[in-house]
Amino acid sequence: MNQYASSLNDLVMSDAATRHAAAPSVLHALNAANRRLEKLLADLRSEHNAENELRTIACDVIHAVERNPDIALACIFLNQINGTYAVRHCIETAIVAIVVAQGLHKSGSEMLTITAASLTMNVGMLRYQNTFHKTSALTNEEMSIVRRHPLESVDLLRDAGVIDEDWIACVLQHHENDDGSGYPVGCSGIEIQQNARLISLADRYCAQVSARNYRSSVLPDQALASMLVDEARFGDKALCTQFAACLGKFPPGTLVRLQNAEIGVVTLRNGDGEVQVQCLRDATGKPLRGASGFIEVVRHSNEPDCAIREALSEDQADVRFSMKQIWGEQASL
Repeated sequence: MNQYASSLNDLVMSDAATRHAAAPSVLHALNAANRRLEKLLADLRSEHNAENELRTIACDVIHAVERNPDIALACIFLNQINGTYAVRHCIETAIVAIVVAQGLHKSGSEMLTITAASLTMNVGMLRYQNTFHKTSALTNEEMSIVRRHPLESVDLLRDAGVIDEDWIACVLQHHENDDGSGYPVGCSGIEIQQNARLISLADRYCAQVSARNYRSSVLPDQALASMLVDEARFGDKALCTQFAACLGKFPPGTLVRLQNAEIGVVTLRNGDGEVQVQCLRDATGKPLRGASGFIEVVRHSNEPDCAIREALSEDQADVRFSMKQIWGEQASL
């Protein structure tokens, strides 16, 4: 290799290394979107032209998920998105809805509608959020607020300048059920838009897998199973099947025990239900840490003795780590 070629090769290698090191962080982008969304929704009553800003935030969330869907999903289960639960839940719902919408090959415009609706579905509840930080059952008045919040959200969005009727319909219908038992109107069957059904599934799934002050989180495989057996509420079997296929029983971020007794965290989905696991403890329970962090011991669930035996809670797994230690710069704060 001549000197010019050698220098050119060095420049190419250096550029590639720089671009890799500077890969935008999915986690950082989601946290930034969360902060902007929280501020905008808190002031929405005084806004009259908020649609463009809401769409911009929705685009940022979509781009973050597209950059690395596995890291975006892991943020949900590892509680890495900052902010109040009420707004964080909307970001998490949007992440799940985007991943499933990608699997359904939704158009760019539909993807944007689904995301914007997910981010704003509960804006009518925000002023009541302190009311529901409790451990007792909801009173009749509180239940009335819950059942009314899709209507209040729609009114707020219209007052803030949102004129997209598909967006509005998704917000209005995200708590409707196929058997007519939902709210606020009691729509059923084909009256409910598919995109609203998708948001509803994502909303309920994320609510289950998130810990609250009055209960522990439900493990991902259990949350998915409990939703899919409720056929009265979710009559769209094809959508439910796609939802389950896109997320899987053990999405990235799930802490698991393998058949060989190793404990780790699911890092990515390989398709057909197969996942990759970064091991954090060996079969004896010893942490797999080196001087610079976790030792890279990667298993695939289709390998002998590496199938997932069970999902674990944080207390059961007894491991502490940052997402950056597992996924690198794309998961840095």
